[in-house]
Amino acid sequence: MEQPLASEADATPYARLTPDTVIDAVERAGFMADGRVLALNSYENRVYQVGVEGGTPVVVKFYRPGRWSRAAILEEHGFALELAAAEIPVVAPLVIGGETLLTHAGYPFAVYPRRGGRWPDLDTHDDRLMMGRFLGRLHRVGGTKRFEYRPRLDIDVLAVRSAETVLAGEWLPDYQVDRYHDVTDALVERIRAAFAAAEPLRSIRIHGDCHRGNILWTEEGPHFVDLDDCMTGPAIQDLWMLLAGPREERRTQLRDLLEGYEQFAEFDRVEVPLVEPLRALRMIHYAAWLARRWHDPAFPKAFPWFGAARYWEEHVRQLVEQLEALDEPALRV
Repeated sequence: MEQPLASEADATPYARLTPDTVIDAVERAGFMADGRVLALNSYENRVYQVGVEGGTPVVVKFYRPGRWSRAAILEEHGFALELAAAEIPVVAPLVIGGETLLTHAGYPFAVYPRRGGRWPDLDTHDDRLMMGRFLGRLHRVGGTKRFEYRPRLDIDVLAVRSAETVLAGEWLPDYQVDRYHDVTDALVERIRAAFAAAEPLRSIRIHGDCHRGNILWTEEGPHFVDLDDCMTGPAIQDLWMLLAGPREERRTQLRDLLEGYEQFAEFDRVEVPLVEPLRALRMIHYAAWLARRWHDPAFPKAFPWFGAARYWEEHVRQLVEQLEALDEPALRV
């Protein structure tokens, strides 16, 4: 008999997810597992590569209980399948018995084909041009429909509530509380002003968490392996995390990405000044994400430095520097 769905309120939400449970889920999905289970790098969810008798291993993703509604997960799957149908290299879930979202032992899960590759370097003009084309194609599809159940990029959710989480949890050393409060308030004010200046801002279906760890690169080019954070938001959200290095290098990188992007989709330059405000949102949200997930045993093991006074000193210092970065002129491309 199926166990009841696990809850996000569980102190240890993945306590029942043993290797045997993983294998049973894969076999219930119609695959004959060979007993090999390899945990892949994932904290928000649990993801495993499972060997298959006489075949290629599959990847099974167990969604964090309570994080998304069933409708929101199915909307993610539908977007992935829509992109794959348009021959955009996104790893979409397998359709099994007419379904992409299955449940076993109280855990919603999906099965994916295994895809290899490496993190992209994006060191050359040609690589950035290819990545830009890929994102332009993805956004062209993303602009044809709207999400109903997926979230929107929201300043209150990503910054205001995140800062409240950190302050309410008493994570900060006493001598950092006022400084953290003041700098996050100032950042939120500047972020709101930047978004207001960019209005009217076009929002479409986007990847939402487009950093290099969610991209695998092969000789044929890039492909995405995770749409778990797909959302409604501005196109620049899927571009800015691919920029790295000194200011002039970031300008060149963005220019190259947009050269490829605009071969397939329009890009409004009014979004470029949102690069640093979006970086600030992510910085504030990341610390709160760790705080919210600290009850999950995987997090203290993976992030042992979180909570130490030295971490918060560095985090607040970086927020102050980011506030200063918002005073700099936007990248010109």
